[in-house]
Amino acid sequence: MIKRNAKTDTPRPQRLPSLDLLRGFEAAARLLSFTRAGEELHLTQSAVSRQIQELEQQLGVALFQRRHRALTLTEAGRDYYAAAAQALATMREATDRLRAQRGKRALGVTTTHSFASLWLIPRLAGFTRAHPDIDVRIAAETRVQDLARDGLDVAIRHGPATLCGPNALRLFGERVFPVCSPAMLKRSKHPLKVPADLRHHVLLQFDDPDGRHPWLHWKTWLEIEGLADLKPAGRLLFSGYEQIIPAAVAGHGIALGRTPLVRDLIAAGDLVVPFQRSADPARAYFVVVAPGAAARSEVSAFVSWLRGEAAAEDARPSE
Repeated sequence: MIKRNAKTDTPRPQRLPSLDLLRGFEAAARLLSFTRAGEELHLTQSAVSRQIQELEQQLGVALFQRRHRALTLTEAGRDYYAAAAQALATMREATDRLRAQRGKRALGVTTTHSFASLWLIPRLAGFTRAHPDIDVRIAAETRVQDLARDGLDVAIRHGPATLCGPNALRLFGERVFPVCSPAMLKRSKHPLKVPADLRHHVLLQFDDPDGRHPWLHWKTWLEIEGLADLKPAGRLLFSGYEQIIPAAVAGHGIALGRTPLVRDLIAAGDLVVPFQRSADPARAYFVVVAPGAAARSEVSAFVSWLRGEAAAEDARPSE
């Protein structure tokens, strides 16, 4: 029903849904998961569910079909998703233009949580000091983001070259080897001289029940070492690699160190390499630039800085 103003008898504008509701709906519709949408937006699954319910009540239509362990869009939901995604993309572009007009250039960068916390952020001050007119926005995500759709300019991705795209620029490779705190080695009754000695220690493990990240698993490294049947003294499980390394520094157990992510901690003496045995998982770090973004000066400056940091990393001696 159209509401009319009593004095003028003209239609009264309908209230639009809030931006938070639209962002929640767009993420849930794109990912077809309230849980994953919540992770992306730093909300709980129930908070996203409540947002969708409120939006459906405001619109008077169902946007999702909720089934057991499945979420699908209704026809109305599909139409509304297309409009919401376009509207949010337009707002991001307009926001970037306004920031540029006020003398600040915006740069959106996405990478993994572990690379952001252990490598990129500790070095980022060097870039921002050299380019104080560039606002850098870091979007740390486990999922691979669509740069154009998500309003991002640069991605730093980890994986084999075949999965990073034909235009990806290689930064550096990766090796995997055990690391631990020097204090833990000193107080342990069981020295670490050969890989088989790991059976006396607690292993810090990435919690990956579906086996989606085998290169982070002790199981993979132990199989390469011919120790597939090794039973450690215990295990501590973590949901992110960026949690494992601080736990190793604190002396809670042995972690799988990954270059270049642990090099600074080894150089500082916070971590040690108990034995010189490593595995090359045939994975590397690559930089990917969004279509149309390479011509922007802030993007080219950031990519050049990344490549310079990568060259310095490769020039450092191996552990």
